[in-house]
Amino acid sequence: MKYSVLSLALAACTCHVQAEIKLASPFTSHTVLQRELPVPVWGQADPGEEVSVEFAGQKQAVTAGPDGCWRIELAPMKASTASRKLKVTGSKTAHPLVLDDVLVGEVWLCSGQSNMDFTVAKTPKYYFAGVTNEAEEVAAANYPTLRMFTGDWTRAYEPQQSVGGTWKPCTPENVREFCAVGYFFARDLQKELKVPVGIVTLTYGASTAQAWVRREAIAANPQLKPLLEAFDEQVKNYVPPTEAELNTWQAAAEKAKASGRRAPRRSRPDPVQDQHNPTVMFNGMIAPFVGFALRGVLWYQGESITAPRDLFPLWNETLIKDWRSLWGRELPFYFCQLAALENSSNSPQVREWQAEALKLPNTAMAVTIDIGDRKNVHPRDKAPLGNRLARIALARDYDRKIEYSGPQCESVAAADGALRLKFSHAASGLETRGGPLKTFEVAGADGKFVPAEARVEGDTVVVRSAKVAAPTSARYAWAGYPDGCNFYNGAGLPAAPFRITK
Repeated sequence: MKYSVLSLALAACTCHVQAEIKLASPFTSHTVLQRELPVPVWGQADPGEEVSVEFAGQKQAVTAGPDGCWRIELAPMKASTASRKLKVTGSKTAHPLVLDDVLVGEVWLCSGQSNMDFTVAKTPKYYFAGVTNEAEEVAAANYPTLRMFTGDWTRAYEPQQSVGGTWKPCTPENVREFCAVGYFFARDLQKELKVPVGIVTLTYGASTAQAWVRREAIAANPQLKPLLEAFDEQVKNYVPPTEAELNTWQAAAEKAKASGRRAPRRSRPDPVQDQHNPTVMFNGMIAPFVGFALRGVLWYQGESITAPRDLFPLWNETLIKDWRSLWGRELPFYFCQLAALENSSNSPQVREWQAEALKLPNTAMAVTIDIGDRKNVHPRDKAPLGNRLARIALARDYDRKIEYSGPQCESVAAADGALRLKFSHAASGLETRGGPLKTFEVAGADGKFVPAEARVEGDTVVVRSAKVAAPTSARYAWAGYPDGCNFYNGAGLPAAPFRITK
């Protein structure tokens, strides 16, 4: 089944006769609308009601369908910091609906699991969060034309028409609950572009990639369909816990909280409320935003993978392709590789699986191997990651002539008992930080890797070990927490972990 822009949102519309006209979830006061692209605006009214939308000198009118759904499309607009009103009038509605302080600029969607959900400040809701230099960052966060919409955490079995949330301007008070990666990305982007920037944050901790994929896309793939069918069977056979069981669980949870322990798992949890299951995050949070005009997507997910684990690259590919089909264009999709961590969740194999998405057009990867935390899955140093994502967008979407990637290994050749590794993204030079290159290894035909000496020669690195006379393979930073990896280019961007065989 094929969908045009916004068709999913309209198909999910189940409107009833109502006294007041409504706008869809993406539209509240303080919204940022995407510049230089058509801007769909949609909502609900009484069936057959005449609806008009006025903004920035444009006026579009439409008749609400039999289901009460309506949609117009504003023509592309230039960026504007002018605080303008968006007015929606209905022929059967007593009072127009007016949004205040609407700007036009650049809009990006941030999604994924807890490291994207991670907020600038530690709050009761986000107890695990708080960035490096939190107090200073919060105090300095006064950017009135930088806005963020944060969607309420919502999981659902069917695509939803709406998701809770409002747009908020960036102030020291509001920024505390802003997605940190999105905030730092937007801040650095705005400093360069000098236009309003809006971030839509639709995230959920520990969610898997498949939870963000649409049902139709999963059902169309023979490798993925059985997992969807298994989920459907769980839902069909689900028996909710009794009131007595819930009361017992609640008492145990309160006791655990009082003693500083984790709450016990609830008896017979609802599979629809499990963020590891297929479709549930897409249905609850992405579906209401399908078609909202935006420039591209920033994605941070990978610590949470369910069996069979080797399907993870396919889930990522399916998600990217399907979101692009729903938006009707090849959205830029820039993702974060997992940070260094002493845990199997952040293994080099997972990072390699993530990097497979680079085979798709209009993708790029922000490397975080140097800004992880040995013991904490939620590293606090999010500003460099936001900056690296901003560099990618500036170079690839806004024609800035800057380097946006660390060194990428392109080829390997034998070199007199050593291996010579050639790198792209080396025009600014290759360099080390804090002494000789570390965490390089080589292996011979037996596949047993040993530590190697490595030195930079132009746009190549020569690696060798006295223990391997005829090396055939090399790898770099190949560990969950590769202690001391220090390979960068002249732009200060780190190389991603890699392995290669000649």
